[in-house]
Amino acid sequence: MKKFGNFNIFALVVGFSFLYIPIILLILFSFNESRLVTVWGGFSTKWYVELMHNQGIKDAAWVTIKVAFISSTVATALGTIAGLVMTRFGNFRGRTLFSGMIYAPMVMPEVIIGLSILLMFVALSINRGVFTITLAHITFSMCYVAVVIQSRMSSYDDSINEAALDLGCTPFHTFRLITLPIIMPAVVSGWLLSFTLSLDDLVIASFASGPGSTTLPMKIYSMVRLGVTPEINAVSTILVGLVTLGVIAASIIGRRQKNTN
Repeated sequence: MKKFGNFNIFALVVGFSFLYIPIILLILFSFNESRLVTVWGGFSTKWYVELMHNQGIKDAAWVTIKVAFISSTVATALGTIAGLVMTRFGNFRGRTLFSGMIYAPMVMPEVIIGLSILLMFVALSINRGVFTITLAHITFSMCYVAVVIQSRMSSYDDSINEAALDLGCTPFHTFRLITLPIIMPAVVSGWLLSFTLSLDDLVIASFASGPGSTTLPMKIYSMVRLGVTPEINAVSTILVGLVTLGVIAASIIGRRQKNTN
């Protein structure tokens, strides 16, 4: 095994420091007594208490969680089907167009996606709100799930399914009892990825939102424009904690699934 050189170690330290030191400082200053985010005034949890009494942030958080849960669930179902189609049906007619439609949201700028969705909703006279944000998030997060499933299915052993079919199992039961449990870690990973993307989205939600459907990133952005406060740090720390718990849960599920197999 080739050992890391001094330059590689230095680059690794600089890269991780650039990524994680700002997050550590954000979490640290969320417990700051002082209102000034750059001046440490002592340890305090008062900003978390004030956060619990901020109705605007709580409403935005509820909208964000609701949209993220629904959109990630639907996107996971549709993305799993798309990934299976791409790997199990060979070179069918229209495959190039289908794959292009799947991958397009991954490479297209979010501003273009948001504007296109807005124009579509206006043309169809659909009132913008939680429903339209959910549809928009399903549109751009489904492709990420499809890529995860397609990557997992590329190393899938089809002889397992063939053996089940030879023993009299129907295609549906083969998928439910054999294929789905095997690819479940990828399905869970796709769901967590789409959930995180929905929580993080600001640009597309800004185009698809309407009155009474402000998401948490939109709320934080509007607050930051008036000045950063420890209350914003507290919100961000909670989001970091939720994402971290999701990553740990996915790792545990994947490890248990690997040990079972």
